[in-house]
Amino acid sequence: MPSIVGIQVTYNVNSLISIFGRQTTSSTATASGSGIIISEDGYILTNNHIVSSTSSESYYEVSEATKVTVTLFNDETEYEGKIIGKDEQTDLAVIKIEKIGLSKAEFADSDNIKVGEFAMAVGNPLGLQSSITCGVISAVNREVTDSDGKKFTLIQTDAAINSGNSGGALVNSEGKVIGINTLKLSGTGIEGMGFAIPINSTTDITSQLIQYSKVKRPYIGISGMDLDEETAKANKLVKGIYVKSVDDFSAGEKAGIKIGDVIIEADGKKITTMDELNEIKNSHKIGEEMKIKVNRDGEERELTIVLGEQP
Repeated sequence: MPSIVGIQVTYNVNSLISIFGRQTTSSTATASGSGIIISEDGYILTNNHIVSSTSSESYYEVSEATKVTVTLFNDETEYEGKIIGKDEQTDLAVIKIEKIGLSKAEFADSDNIKVGEFAMAVGNPLGLQSSITCGVISAVNREVTDSDGKKFTLIQTDAAINSGNSGGALVNSEGKVIGINTLKLSGTGIEGMGFAIPINSTTDITSQLIQYSKVKRPYIGISGMDLDEETAKANKLVKGIYVKSVDDFSAGEKAGIKIGDVIIEADGKKITTMDELNEIKNSHKIGEEMKIKVNRDGEERELTIVLGEQP
């Protein structure tokens, strides 16, 4: 419990009024969540979507967080939190408060958890600080796609996860953290469908967020479209990834990738989707070589990409 914190975030909201031309009125909005103390000197791990709710709709725009407030277990003081780094791809963020001597969380090995094991979600659902809900591990390595289309490999649990639990801990029977509560499925007839990011997958991300304020990832610099059998045949192409654009001065351009190429292989493995290409790319480090095979005008060519750093 002492290692779980409450997080309150304030955003600027610009309402767009277009009755007599475009006008803007400003107000503020708040969101709440949870976090896990990961160091004695105030570093806290949480979800990116708590501290970075940038979005735009036809009638309003939500900015980055303008204020982050952290509350500790059995401590009525409100501490100002500084966003150290955040990563939209993994939905993780690190914030820091100026306080030392904190009780940091103890991590378990999330690779060893089994279906049916005890699980407890700890956090601040609906603003009710230091609440716990209990259940079991319902599944591991569950592939989940969120409302923005991002794909995650998560722990599934039937321990109740509600608004405000995000960023809090999923712990085992020893009180050790096995995951970061991040989302739930909701709707009529849906119960007990909560998900957490495995804690083992957060360690490298956390280190990079603290050191660089971002996650450094390998980068090719292309955009592509998956070609299924039917689409490929209709356009007299082969099944694979159709290259729609190549960024100037990118690793892809330097390797000789051209618009209109169809990528059919990466590191000797047949591929047909951007997800497969990205999975192979992300297994490499920045500066390493990645070999691909493309079909260009009916001829196959092998290219070597020296992976750059994602901007």
